[in-house]
Amino acid sequence: MDNSAHFGLIGGLGVGATVHYYRAIAAACSARELLPRVTIAHADAPTALAFVGEGRIDRLTNYLAGFVDELAKSGAAFAAIPAITPHICRAELKAHSSLPLVDMLDVTAQHVKERKLSRVALFGTKFTIDSQLFGVLDEIEVIQPSDGEIAEIHRIYMELAINGRCSDGDKNELRKIADTLCQRDSVEAIILAGTDLNLIFDESRAGFPAVDCAAAHIEAIVDRMAD
Repeated sequence: MDNSAHFGLIGGLGVGATVHYYRAIAAACSARELLPRVTIAHADAPTALAFVGEGRIDRLTNYLAGFVDELAKSGAAFAAIPAITPHICRAELKAHSSLPLVDMLDVTAQHVKERKLSRVALFGTKFTIDSQLFGVLDEIEVIQPSDGEIAEIHRIYMELAINGRCSDGDKNELRKIADTLCQRDSVEAIILAGTDLNLIFDESRAGFPAVDCAAAHIEAIVDRMAD
């Protein structure tokens, strides 16, 4: 096996998604005969979400930049954040980052365009849904769920992020909301805009047309490792 570039992951946002990324990156590297070199710095999801909820983008930026510095000191050549909501500070973080970042939002926007989708909806935290993926889908019509639907999506997502699992009833509720959006609002696909959703869904087993942000991001990370 050839050595790959040393990669740094800001994990813990949440833990289940971090584990998913590690397993998927290791499997993809093995398939491409790469020896993965990965360092994970553990961030605290409640701390990051508190900064988001308070609108303290400056504090979130400084918090995440500290982990990027830690990864740089470990020898990582580039880094990534396996969570979408913290990307609310992506412009500020890129300006302060000591390493280049593989940006999940850029990767997702490109993936959506490649699939020629024109009308989508988002599953993730209320911050991600309300922001319409922080404005990166400017050429795509993003349909907003109802307030009640957003509250349910956020509740179920936070259950996943905190506990790494949710009930079958909650899975079915997400599928019901997805079906409603597709039927009522002519949505072409649901963007899985929260990486912890990969603990229960991917594009092949969601039960509704879906765009897997994490899968696209992981592929971009492994491509970068192979360069």
